[in-house]
This record gives sequence, C-alpha cells and structure tokens, in this order.
Amino acid sequence: MLKKFQDFAVKGNAFDLAVGVIIGAAFGGIVTSLVGDIFMPIIGAITGGLDFSNYFVGLSSSVTAGSLAEARKQGAVLAWGNFLTILINFLIVAGVLFLLVNLIQRFRQQEVEKPAAAPPRQEVLLEEIRDLLAKRS
Repeated sequence: MLKKFQDFAVKGNAFDLAVGVIIGAAFGGIVTSLVGDIFMPIIGAITGGLDFSNYFVGLSSSVTAGSLAEARKQGAVLAWGNFLTILINFLIVAGVLFLLVNLIQRFRQQEVEKPAAAPPRQEVLLEEIRDLLAKRS
C-alpha cells in the first residue's frame, strides 16, 4: 500500500499537478499586480483619471458613501468596477496560458517530427544480405 502511494505521489501526475498549482498561485499574484498596478492606471489615465475599483451602484437608499469600502459598510452594493478589474485579470491569465500551451505544443510537435536516427551500419548490411538471400531463393 505504501509503495502504491509513493508511485502515485512521486512518479504519477500528482506531483506535476502540485507544482502546477503552486506556480499558478504565484503567477496569479503577478497578474493581479500587473492589472492593478500597470493596466488599470493606464486605462484610468486614458479615461481621465477614472478608478474602476471604486465604481459601484448602491442597491439601497442608505448607501451614500463615495468609496466602495465605505459603501459596503452601509449596505448592499453592486461593485461593477471591481468585477471589471477581475475580468481583466482573467482575460490576461487566459491569454498567457493560451500562449504557453501553444508554445509547449509547438515544442512537442517538433520533437515528434524529428526524423528517426539512421540504423547502425551493421543492421543496414544485415538487411542487404537478407534481401540478397531472399532474391536468390
């Protein structure tokens, strides 16, 4: 039983999956920073200084705050600006993963398409002798 678990955890796909999840979590932090610190300020500058993360619609009349954090304390809000930021995060992650998967598939395809190595000289000679003997018969 211990041997089967060891085969599963170390030799199987579980180890590869664990590494992928850890790298994915770290990559998620990078993408979040890229969107929040690079893209959204640029979009905000283009649109005249708009900060999408604070865009919301109050769902009750008691919501009168100017920032999302304060508005959530007052009542229910529809935080569409925050959703827009998260949507941009997702699109960037999906685009990068798409490019990485295509790149990996291209490398794997090149490995498969490599021509097979020529057989050793001895095997070629033996095949020629076999063919000559077959013609004599």
